[in-house]
Amino acid sequence: MFVKDVVVQNQVGLHARPATFFIQKANEFKSSIWVEKEERRVNAKSLLGVLSLGIIGGTPIRIIADGADEQNAVNALVALVESGFAE
Repeated sequence: MFVKDVVVQNQVGLHARPATFFIQKANEFKSSIWVEKEERRVNAKSLLGVLSLGIIGGTPIRIIADGADEQNAVNALVALVESGFAE
């Protein structure tokens, strides 16, 4: 299991468009991946799950992966979040 914390950089957070990019990136990996905000954990490969967290800009989140490519998965998703989804 590999875990990293990151703060969402873009102002609007993980609304529909950035959440879609996030999920597409998560689906490139074989590992099971989750996103945690406060005490809630959802599947990072589920659009409804990610949107249900209501993540806005400046929110700290935790990205967790478990599987063969867990480290690459977490690092790629952290890099995507830190990039601000090119917004």
